[in-house]
Amino acid sequence: MIPFAVQKLFFYFWKKLMMKIRGCLFCQIAAHEKPAKILYEDEACVVFQDIHPRAPVHLLVIPRRHIASLNEDLGKDEALLGHLLAVAGRMAREQGIDGTGYRTVINTNAEAGQTVFHLHVHVLGGRILRWPPG
Repeated sequence: MIPFAVQKLFFYFWKKLMMKIRGCLFCQIAAHEKPAKILYEDEACVVFQDIHPRAPVHLLVIPRRHIASLNEDLGKDEALLGHLLAVAGRMAREQGIDGTGYRTVINTNAEAGQTVFHLHVHVLGGRILRWPPG
């Protein structure tokens, strides 16, 4: 049996390789080259429903420009990061989960659960969310 840590590393490198071959799925969604249920978009970001929802409301807020993760040098992107969170709050209000509560999550790298290596903010709500999450 292959240890879990080795499986995670294999998965991480496999995803990175597939992104190089096929391109970034989220960049393609932002460019309307791949289908998604887009709920909001502006010049800086796009919001769409997650295809594998973990809650009744599960949205992804992505920057249009490709940023792999929070590990990149984001000094020039501080305003963009703030914008992504502001849009996440706006979408929570529009989805009616602001009053009961919602969670925003940014996973960074494979061990944290990042499966698409394009920065994205998960907006989850519509049910009780337990803690700790992992």
